[in-house]
Amino acid sequence: MKGRLERSAGPSPFLAPFALSEVALACTLPFRSTICGATACLTRYDAIGDCASRGTKVQRDKAELLRSIAIDRTAPSPARRGGGGGRGLILGLGAGAAVVVVAAGIAWSTGLLSRFGGADPAPVAVSAKPASTAAGPAQPAPAAPVSEVRSGNLIGSGYVVARRVATVSADVTGRVREVLVQEGMLVQKGQVLATLDDVLARSDLDLARARQASAEAAVVANQADLVDAEKTLERTRALTGRQFSSEADLIKADARAASLRAQLVKSKADVNAARATVAYDAEMVDRYQVRAPFTGVVTEKNAQPGEIISPMSSGGFTRTGVCTLVDMDSLEFEVEVNEANIARVRPGQKVEATLDAYPDWKVPASVLAIIPTASREKATIKVRVAIAAKDPRILPNMAAKVTFLNEGKGG
Repeated sequence: MKGRLERSAGPSPFLAPFALSEVALACTLPFRSTICGATACLTRYDAIGDCASRGTKVQRDKAELLRSIAIDRTAPSPARRGGGGGRGLILGLGAGAAVVVVAAGIAWSTGLLSRFGGADPAPVAVSAKPASTAAGPAQPAPAAPVSEVRSGNLIGSGYVVARRVATVSADVTGRVREVLVQEGMLVQKGQVLATLDDVLARSDLDLARARQASAEAAVVANQADLVDAEKTLERTRALTGRQFSSEADLIKADARAASLRAQLVKSKADVNAARATVAYDAEMVDRYQVRAPFTGVVTEKNAQPGEIISPMSSGGFTRTGVCTLVDMDSLEFEVEVNEANIARVRPGQKVEATLDAYPDWKVPASVLAIIPTASREKATIKVRVAIAAKDPRILPNMAAKVTFLNEGKGG
């Protein structure tokens, strides 16, 4: 365009306004070169400068000014604004996102390797000292009783148990008035262990007895009336036969005697009912006394005077028993033997037991029975061992080692 403008013959009146308008447009958009691109804008500015050189001095000055602010195409391009800057920003963001994705993939793969054993776990410091806490050294969990074989004999561990043990309670609900036993006391069957407040029960018993006495008195009165009525009936019957009494008098006397017989029967029934009530109330009064069901030793005292005791648990502070009673004649050993060794145990087999409390004392015993069931958790079978001779040193819940003797040993 610059060549075409230079070959034109002199300034044209039509080109002058065009040049002025182009110059004004270029001045109003000084940064258009950064938006549209350096090459196109410089070419446009060169053409405008050629046109202005044929104009006035002002036009030439403006052309020089435009040339001075034109971008040097040989110099490095500065950071562009507008569309070019947006593309650079997008490219930068894309590169950053790619870096983040690559880093995340590396971290994810590293996590998978460490999770599935591909990478070694972080080392953990282990102290060579034995572990201990403020509460003391850790205790091992108690193991199930295990039988072992020594010198050809099977040895098992067990405890002394009582076959007869009971928590003695009352048959009725009431307040404890007195407890007559203490721990360690030997009691006989039927002995009173405690008494309850029986004021209301005794009142009912007294009332029943009074009703019984009234019923018995009514029987006596009815019997006397009946005797008199029967005599009157016989006399009236004799007079009626002699025509000294009417038939109506005879019927009346007979009816009175029959009525008295019925009343006598009813009175006797009332007496029987009153006696039954008295017996029931007397039994209820007796139930306010707690008695021992068998001969034994009191091992626990569970109630005190003033407490409420009941045969059924009703919550709160209600007691269900006065004391725990153990029959010392029913003591025996209960031993747990491994299933693998149960074939070596048989009923009647001789046994030697050693109590942990008396390790030098051999207690003679024999196998009483093998419980026909096994423990799934411990893989053991319970064996009952009868004690040959009772001894006061043998107490419930004592630990013991039991040796099952082979043939020809022990005894």
